[in-house]
Amino acid sequence: MWKPDRQNKKPLYEQIADHIEQRISYGEFPPGSLLPSERKLAEQLGVNRSTVILAFAELRSMGIIESRSGSGTRVSNTKWEATPKHTPNWKRYAEGGSFLPNLPFLRRIREALNQNSSLIDFASGELSGDLAPMDEITKLMSEHPYPSYLGYVNPQGYVPLRQALVAYLDQYRGIQTTESSILITSGSQQSLYLITQCLLSPGDAVAIEDPSYSYSLPMFQSAGLRLFRLPVERDGVCPEEIRSLYKKHRIKMIFTNPNFQNPTGTLLSEQRRNQLLEIASELGLPIVEDDPYSLTDYEGIPRPPLKSMDPIGSIIYIGSFSKIAASGLRIGWMVAPHSIVERLADARQQMDFGLSVIPQQVAAQFLISSYFDPHLERLRMQLLFKRDLLVEALNQELPDSIQFNIPQGGHHMWCKLIPEVNDSKLLDEAIKQGVVFVPGSVYGSDSGFVRFTFARAKAEEIGLGIARFAKALRELIR
Repeated sequence: MWKPDRQNKKPLYEQIADHIEQRISYGEFPPGSLLPSERKLAEQLGVNRSTVILAFAELRSMGIIESRSGSGTRVSNTKWEATPKHTPNWKRYAEGGSFLPNLPFLRRIREALNQNSSLIDFASGELSGDLAPMDEITKLMSEHPYPSYLGYVNPQGYVPLRQALVAYLDQYRGIQTTESSILITSGSQQSLYLITQCLLSPGDAVAIEDPSYSYSLPMFQSAGLRLFRLPVERDGVCPEEIRSLYKKHRIKMIFTNPNFQNPTGTLLSEQRRNQLLEIASELGLPIVEDDPYSLTDYEGIPRPPLKSMDPIGSIIYIGSFSKIAASGLRIGWMVAPHSIVERLADARQQMDFGLSVIPQQVAAQFLISSYFDPHLERLRMQLLFKRDLLVEALNQELPDSIQFNIPQGGHHMWCKLIPEVNDSKLLDEAIKQGVVFVPGSVYGSDSGFVRFTFARAKAEEIGLGIARFAKALRELIR
């Protein structure tokens, strides 16, 4: 994000005025559009509000912007002495369409992280740089030349990667499949998007866990789906709830994350796994199993996925490199009946003609390399270390204010706050203190829960981050 250069001899307010004028001339702020408030712009640019006031005054003197009490500051409709009679109403377009924007809390978190890189990040659901296998990937890229052909690849994905995934799924996840039943995607979210857009219709009812990462994805509402919740208990969802939902609402699909569930970190018990499969089979319901965290099992013996217990092919299985290697590779996969894979591959080809072959080649080489097993072992040890640091910090800083169960794998700690606080006010105060987290209501829970992701923060930041969160909480409950 652009910021004024304090080493430049030109005054800060003039730099800001020039930058805003440039953005207006580029069409980023069309005539009549509302500019950010003085306070918000000052926060974004890291300057005093008085500096922004001077910049706005400069632009007003040139007739570029105009301010009205109670209406904010807008780009002048008569800029450059020409009245744009046919300027599109971009605000209406931005608010239109059927694809909904991210939830306000998530947009607030993203904005805060973009504005302040020094925030301690307990919100982002990805690995920190020190947990990613960067040295190994660098070696593989130097040892193996790029493909001689850099055009479009098979719509289902790079064939050598799908072949490597067949062996990986068999060895590590107990899933037997063929390359023709695998679709390569850019990650779990694209897999879910394809499923909701192509296999379901507006008005269809689906069951999702509560709380659930799926609840934070507006793509379900964008597809016009009706969401019904399966409460997550200590042993995971109660499968018998599915019968009731099916009888009342004729649900058409079940979405679940049985291993180290996001956000709660719970494991679906073996008994409930069997019940879930039996009920889904009895009702003829497909299950979408999202399995990003299984290989992070701290005991080193990953729990089997539901898909490994699926003899009749009723489960669509989703996996990703993002939570076990590097999110920047943008590699995920889906295992499904071939007819479903063909349908979704055709839809994805209409979107982007498939993923770049280069990260697919890197992922294939990493999966079959001697680096993969040692990386997983190191990843589990480092995640366990970070989890323990977080537990220690929570017990030290918030002994009487928070309750949690300690997860045995995954990236997240799900916590219930004992004091009653407003989610929005707590997030804003935490950002002021220098730390960011995700309020539990993002995932469908009532106010009073928080999710701390310990995989993204550096080990040395975890204690400090929780101390800052505790300070923010104390500020609100005084």
